[in-house]
Amino acid sequence: MLAAGNRGARNYGYTSGGAASATPSNVIDKFPFATDSNATDVGNLTVARTNLAGQSSSISGYSSGGNVGSSNVIDKFPFSTDTDAADVGDLTTSRTQLSGQSSNSYGYTSGGTNNVIDKFPFATDSNASDVGDLTLQRSNITGHSSKNNGYTSGGSGYSDLIEKFSFATDGDATDIANLSVARQGPAGQSSNSHGYTSGGTTGSDSNVIDKFTFATDNNATDVGDLSAARVGPAGQSSVVYGYSSGGQVSAADSNIIDKFSFATDGNATDVGDLTVARFTACGQQY
Repeated sequence: MLAAGNRGARNYGYTSGGAASATPSNVIDKFPFATDSNATDVGNLTVARTNLAGQSSSISGYSSGGNVGSSNVIDKFPFSTDTDAADVGDLTTSRTQLSGQSSNSYGYTSGGTNNVIDKFPFATDSNASDVGDLTLQRSNITGHSSKNNGYTSGGSGYSDLIEKFSFATDGDATDIANLSVARQGPAGQSSNSHGYTSGGTTGSDSNVIDKFTFATDNNATDVGDLSAARVGPAGQSSVVYGYSSGGQVSAADSNIIDKFSFATDGNATDVGDLTVARFTACGQQY
């Protein structure tokens, strides 16, 4: 069985949606984990949108919410075949600038333009249900997933907050720790043992890669830098590496795919390019 949120994914990372030249994008890109190479365009979302959340089951990727005004759409696309996404359900409220988490059985969409934690099943195509609240309403946040819990970090107002909520029991999140640098618009990655928060803005573009442990509720530490400081990248996670794709560098859309090691703290390297330079996309992994 794959670990929660496809931590332990071995095959591909996906980057879906986002903004390209200030225009919402529907592009779903795929890049391999086995080799360092460029992404390929493998399909389209049902609605082009920015600032959306990503989730991953063992067989499908999901993109939820986002900005086309404000969206409640839950899109699903298969990992086994390169094809377009299908609209399979709705969030409880339309919202944007939100974060995504994944357990083995459910996708979660949290925060954004409200503090709601939504949950939707992977086994059936259906609408989400409201199962809790974050401690504070924060937009421009990112998400992480351990085996047992969902996490959010960063957010609007240049937040350093790290929150945690349980996958086993529906309920509210708790404030458990802080990032090393308060920021908004970062990407999130997850290994089996740690959450990572990369990039974002502190008022200036950030290159910081923070790491925090899932085993204990402790503050994050700065463990490396992205190859370029940028805001609004998407995050993906393989078995051994975290990836940050796209974003904006000095207000210019980026196609960079960065990779950094989970085994050893250190800087990221530029290992490929997206098919379309864009930011505020979301990430999935298979």
